[in-house]
Amino acid sequence: MATATPTTTVHLVRHGEVFNPDKILYGRLPSYRLSEAGEHQAKVTAEYLADFDVAAVVASPLLRAQQTAAPIAAAFRLPVLADHRLIESRNFFEGRTFEASPRLLRDPKMWSVLRNPVRPSWGEPYAEIAERMLRAVAEWRDAHPGRHVVLVSHQLPVWTARRALEGRRLFHRPDRRQCALASVTSAVYQDSQLIRVDYAEPNGPTASGAGSVGA
Repeated sequence: MATATPTTTVHLVRHGEVFNPDKILYGRLPSYRLSEAGEHQAKVTAEYLADFDVAAVVASPLLRAQQTAAPIAAAFRLPVLADHRLIESRNFFEGRTFEASPRLLRDPKMWSVLRNPVRPSWGEPYAEIAERMLRAVAEWRDAHPGRHVVLVSHQLPVWTARRALEGRRLFHRPDRRQCALASVTSAVYQDSQLIRVDYAEPNGPTASGAGSVGA
């Protein structure tokens, strides 16, 4: 008798809203935590995932991702594991207030930083983000065949991974990312073959510009 091919799902969760009253592009800075709204969003997403057979909950080492993972892991009586491959992307503007505008192009000190938006030249290349994220997805998928795994990361890494999974070019417009706060992007596999990518917003869509600084 033939054995059924196991269906394994890797859920890529974006963390919840961050407390950031000064609108800093926080990137990989370690001390940024969830706001009260973000803590609520994490609980709502945990409720959304509660009916799945989750074998592992893994998060970026940054505080906001760990906090988002905590109620998900608690729902399954699992620890929150850390995987550095899920971390936010590097960014030249980290730690600064940042607003994309034509004024940047008028500053000669910015020209070398902004010279190649396709790569992009101001931060970690999209190809590197995709490579580390897809390695994490594949390894955690293979570690728990036939079950569900939750990986909590950040907006750009999640969106880049999705574009790579769907075979789309990695360069994109940031204002067109489909990756709301505490959203769930799910890669569904039969054995190691991707069969579809699903997307859900348990907390609803993120308002334009909300929670997007250092996401």
